[in-house]
Amino acid sequence: MINKKYIEIDGKKIGPEFKPYIIAELSANHNGSIENAFKTIEEAAKCGADAIKLQTYTPDTMTIDCDKEDFQIKGGLWDGHNLYQLYQEAHTPFEWHKQLFEKAKEVGITVFSTPFDESAVELLEDLDAPAYKIASFELTDLPLIKRVAETGKPMIMSTGMANLAEIEEAIKTARENGCDDLVVLHCISAYPAPYEQANLATIPDLANKFDVISGLSDHTLGTVVSVASIALGACLIEKHFILDRNDKGPDSSFSIEPDELKRLVEDTEAAHAAIGNAGYERKPVEEQNARFRRSLYIVKDINEGELLTEAHVRRIRPGYGLAPKHFDDVIGKKATKFIERGTPVNWELLSD
Repeated sequence: MINKKYIEIDGKKIGPEFKPYIIAELSANHNGSIENAFKTIEEAAKCGADAIKLQTYTPDTMTIDCDKEDFQIKGGLWDGHNLYQLYQEAHTPFEWHKQLFEKAKEVGITVFSTPFDESAVELLEDLDAPAYKIASFELTDLPLIKRVAETGKPMIMSTGMANLAEIEEAIKTARENGCDDLVVLHCISAYPAPYEQANLATIPDLANKFDVISGLSDHTLGTVVSVASIALGACLIEKHFILDRNDKGPDSSFSIEPDELKRLVEDTEAAHAAIGNAGYERKPVEEQNARFRRSLYIVKDINEGELLTEAHVRRIRPGYGLAPKHFDDVIGKKATKFIERGTPVNWELLSD
């Protein structure tokens, strides 16, 4: 087993001890405009995302142009398209990649991509991509996983639709071919994915079963599921990102906008900070409030030698006297001196 506590991408550590790593997925949200892609990269950086992720393919590396039944999309967001038409609309041209990498460097955000075949890996290697993502739909493409692993770069795998055996096979292939730095993302491949099928409990199970850093590729609407995943150990969150959902496109309806990405960055960091460690010692921030606990106080003047009764003592706030558990113990004790109303009870004031 690898048993790594963290991995690094572009100098940033990803693991349970570090703040969540947030990937803004550009995917098809450039809508065919490189200028739109540039603006999206700039905005992702402004929102505080750690990385912007591309998808590297052409229609011809994904499928063939064919109108047979097998290639038709029925239902869902892309109803009425064949596969080739979808990828023609959605792809990020190879010739854009160098400029997109340069733009990311210019604005100070990490950029890497999901390759969908070996030609994409070669392009990304030429651009010195710092990491690779394997898409859920390609998790069973073991030759592709093998080629990516051979680069020796960190790998992130999504597990949408995969059963346990397929996940195990993909991880084994990656590890046996040179991948030491691996993050495995729980994913539901539905667009959007319903909350009630998010099954976030899978995140810690992946980490435990496969001894990997785990995270979430989130296709639900909004950010609540992503934030909730942090409490279950997600170290990396991936969300599709768009400048404006009104700019309709293949992925627009389930993508988050800049205000949501900014909130995602802030809320996941806060959720991670809130987890802390299991412990029952009083926290520093509680010290000032401890004085407002209940304790035993003299509520009626009592003379020296007089026996304390329930008329003399009450369990009230603040907390400078004996703890309330001693109430029965002090009843019937003698006052060692005159005790004024409003005095906290302590043992030095009492005798048998």
